[in-house]
Amino acid sequence: MQKLLFIVVVFIGVQSFTEKSFAQSNRVTLPTGWSLSPVGRSLPLGDLPLNIAVSRSKKLMAVTNNGQGVQSIQLIDPVSEKLLDSVVIPKSWYGLTFSADEKHLYVSAGNDNWINDYAIEQNKLILKDSIVLGKKWPNKISPTGIAIDDAQKIMYIVTKDNNSLYIVDMATKNFTKYALGAEAYACVLSPDKKQLYISCWGCDKLYVFDTEKKNISVEIPVGDNPNEICLNKKGNLAFVANSNDNSVSIIDLKTNKVIEVLNAALFPDAPNGSSTNGLALSADEKTLSLPMPIITV
Repeated sequence: MQKLLFIVVVFIGVQSFTEKSFAQSNRVTLPTGWSLSPVGRSLPLGDLPLNIAVSRSKKLMAVTNNGQGVQSIQLIDPVSEKLLDSVVIPKSWYGLTFSADEKHLYVSAGNDNWINDYAIEQNKLILKDSIVLGKKWPNKISPTGIAIDDAQKIMYIVTKDNNSLYIVDMATKNFTKYALGAEAYACVLSPDKKQLYISCWGCDKLYVFDTEKKNISVEIPVGDNPNEICLNKKGNLAFVANSNDNSVSIIDLKTNKVIEVLNAALFPDAPNGSSTNGLALSADEKTLSLPMPIITV
């Protein structure tokens, strides 16, 4: 296996006076007592941003804000670091993806139980359509992760309230529903679109769904409460963040076995659930980064 440099975005050590002064002046204290000291540039977001999607060309970025206050979707130019548009949405949750041609942004509408289809016109988000999975809450569905096979015009949606996978014909909006073992979080297609990888938050597994045979071919045990999934370019390795035991499972997708578990705890006695809710693999695939609190001393 190719060796990876594992980076958690934590800075511990001696800083210069200028760096330390900047960190202290920009420090934000959290309700837990931890403090965050932002490094570099930042963009203002909304309440509880859960997910960021980047378009294929990397010229557009979208953020879904899912807190108790106003929920919104933001469209951002990551090159100029400017907010292009922001739209209020009654309900939203995690699911967020661009179409391959970057003309549409698909957004989970949470307990409204549909997927919003926003057209991107002159850098504005225009609500054009929706894919309805069922009646609104208290009917329990709540779509989470979304993946699209653009060539086949098929959308894959996983849910957290009725533990299901929906396979949607995007042309007709007809769908087929498949039962999962528990609450799902994210879903990611393999490069050849023959497998759909699903993190089963509620059952501590990574499901491998065969998109041709339409069944779960493999169930791979991982850590507690798996959420984000990241594949390498070849699609032979999967990295799964396990949010409730501070770990990352590395899976060989040829053998469908966990080959390594990374401990991402901030310190030896860190409480479970204090880290690992996101993943990013560098372009050269030599560095795996996780978002973590920043500590200054």
